[in-house]
Amino acid sequence: MRQLLLRPGAEELNYEIRGIVKKARQIEALGYTMTWENIGDPIQKHNTVPAWMKEIIADLLKEDKTYGYADSKGVLETRKFLAGLNNEKGGTLISAEDILFFNGLGDAIAKLYQFLIPTARIIGPSPAYSTHSSAEAAHANTAPITYKLDPDNQWLPDMEDLYLKVKYNPSIVGILIINPDNPTGMVYPKEVLEDFVKIAEEFNLLLITDEIYQNITYNGIKAVALSEVIGTRPAISLKGISKEFPWPGARCGWMEFYNREASKEFSKLCQTLENAKMIEVCSTILPQLAIPRIMSHPEYQAYRELANEQIGKRSDWMREILGDIPGIKFNPTQGAFYNTIVFDENLLSPNQSLPVEDPKLQVLLDTWLDDPEMPLDKRFVYYLLVSERICVVPISSFCSDLRGFRVTLLEEDEEVFKDTFRRLGKAIGQYLKSES
Repeated sequence: MRQLLLRPGAEELNYEIRGIVKKARQIEALGYTMTWENIGDPIQKHNTVPAWMKEIIADLLKEDKTYGYADSKGVLETRKFLAGLNNEKGGTLISAEDILFFNGLGDAIAKLYQFLIPTARIIGPSPAYSTHSSAEAAHANTAPITYKLDPDNQWLPDMEDLYLKVKYNPSIVGILIINPDNPTGMVYPKEVLEDFVKIAEEFNLLLITDEIYQNITYNGIKAVALSEVIGTRPAISLKGISKEFPWPGARCGWMEFYNREASKEFSKLCQTLENAKMIEVCSTILPQLAIPRIMSHPEYQAYRELANEQIGKRSDWMREILGDIPGIKFNPTQGAFYNTIVFDENLLSPNQSLPVEDPKLQVLLDTWLDDPEMPLDKRFVYYLLVSERICVVPISSFCSDLRGFRVTLLEEDEEVFKDTFRRLGKAIGQYLKSES
């Protein structure tokens, strides 16, 4: 080409959660069945959308307004409904004008970082959800800045690590919180959220929270919303329906702006995001129209409680199967539907392996492993693919120095779920004891 095409930072965009699918598809092409634990899609894992929810959507399709444009910011009645849900919590109050719809949270996250100047950094958790860390790194033209989540302390954040990084890096203008967390399944206690707010107060920072799993908690745990503790600090909450209804194919998410007049710079950012949406006209209208009808339906609360209870039960099964395996750090989950398992330090080596019976699979594996710089957890993940046909995601792909992998708690069939994690547990033990 006569000129460079890519802007600096574009190569930071990486999404191993879906990238590993290409390799798993190569195995499927050889006639094998794959167990998918790489992505949080409830529909893929046999989650049944209730009939009453489908009826609401079907009825909306009969209404002419479903086929038109919405307000650029989103359907007004839906924004009023969502503002009301926030205000019922008794924290920072918002109106419909403080809500802005996007075509999924991926769209919202991309827009958020797109308009920040490259020198303005948002520090986020590590392990990091790839959509956030990749977008932040791409906007800044460099690697993301992160604070540590501690696997030896129930995946709670290392607040000293966060404080020191904020204190000595004046380019940091905001803190990202994912609560409940993806990929660890941890839920922040109220006092930890209050500590985030104190740091934001001291250094005059914006707070951003991804709360898409806010209503997916279990085993006696409830998530506290950031709006309940921020007081007068400027903040953005990112929410959506893809996991909760579940309706991932709807691509429907939104931002809630808190205290937008508390800072001139923050107010300008909110207005810029709204202007960008006006240029696009609006986000998809059907799921927006469905939100108040579904969430106010008399069966919705019981549906969500039962779904959470079932995820909690699978969390217990996972703990029973994997919780005492030597060589890994295992934390029971509290929210969302993921778990991150970490190998004890120094237990992985480039000489470990799992048995591969099919020579065709061995040929595939050899091509994948032809990278001397490959993180050792990715090496384990590739062996797991060819040996057990279980597709998980390495934690090194979540912007982390830890070595492990993420799995889901979504499989609805009890026997399939237990069989998957028994095979996984056996593979972990075999791999750690092997030396080829």
